[in-house]
Amino acid sequence: MNKKLFYTLVIAGIVLAGILSVGLGAVSIPPVEVATLLFNKMLGVKDDQANLQHEAIVIIVRLPRLLLGLLAGAALGISGASIQGIFRNPLAEPGLIGVSAGASLAAVAVIGLEGVLFAGLSNLLGYYLLAFGAFAGAGVTALIIYNISKHEGRPNITTMLLAGIAINALAGALTGLITYLASEQQLRNITFWLLGSLGGATWQTIIALLPFVLIPTILLPFSGKALNAFSLGEAQAGYLGIDVDKVKKRVILLSTMAVGSAVSLTGIISFVGLLVPHIVRLVIGVDNTHVLPASALLGALMLTIADLIARTIIAPIELPIGVITALIGAPVFLYILIRDKRKLII
Repeated sequence: MNKKLFYTLVIAGIVLAGILSVGLGAVSIPPVEVATLLFNKMLGVKDDQANLQHEAIVIIVRLPRLLLGLLAGAALGISGASIQGIFRNPLAEPGLIGVSAGASLAAVAVIGLEGVLFAGLSNLLGYYLLAFGAFAGAGVTALIIYNISKHEGRPNITTMLLAGIAINALAGALTGLITYLASEQQLRNITFWLLGSLGGATWQTIIALLPFVLIPTILLPFSGKALNAFSLGEAQAGYLGIDVDKVKKRVILLSTMAVGSAVSLTGIISFVGLLVPHIVRLVIGVDNTHVLPASALLGALMLTIADLIARTIIAPIELPIGVITALIGAPVFLYILIRDKRKLII
């Protein structure tokens, strides 16, 4: 498909999905009313005829949720494409190097041990304690794995992958232990967080998340040419004048920033970072200078649609968004595995 056509279709899909996402839910609001409310709000016009309940639902609840989904989806999509490029493995994703597992462990520890270990921080950070803990967990995990992977001052991708597998197992075991000791209410909170949700979106969280997603989303595409060279192998990339170590550090750092910030507010949302880059490559080719930005856009669209389904399929009950992405992603993952099993080197 022509790249311009792909970008046009995805952007149009984001606009359409955004309008539907803001209008549909337990309380349905016609698209014309949604557009009028948003238009008046942007211009600062006060409409005395406006439905105040609908205005509150759109401005306070659904619009921040839509923006959180767009930001988190973009972060997961571009991070997945970057990690696959740096590992030269089509089945790689941000969780592969333990970032998601570290964020999960920290978040579960905050939920399960808040009254025991984090009482002081809880008073200081309040609602943001969980997000701060998950982000810190992702960052610390990435730092540990990076240091483990260093050999003679240089990060080794194979060692990083193996360290990620070990950290995933360890974090999973500790998460299970804390879950086992949790109270019933804590268990419900842990389970809902681990399955992912955009329900905690507020304008404050959007403002806090924005720089941590925009910076990687803007900077990672500049590594597209280097990742194209990586597809030939690290040695060949070095012969082409690529600073291999610098590229690996930059991609891992920016990907961790994007995933850690998104996961800290949405919980674990699986398969977006894995599937989106595959779909992009099938449609517009394997040039990473286009795969990276296109993955950000498609990830934003996919997560917006998944959240819309999660909120409306059995309304007024809301499903965790991770359930929707897993139901879609798992069969596609198996299809990719079966189709390419002779090509994959894991």
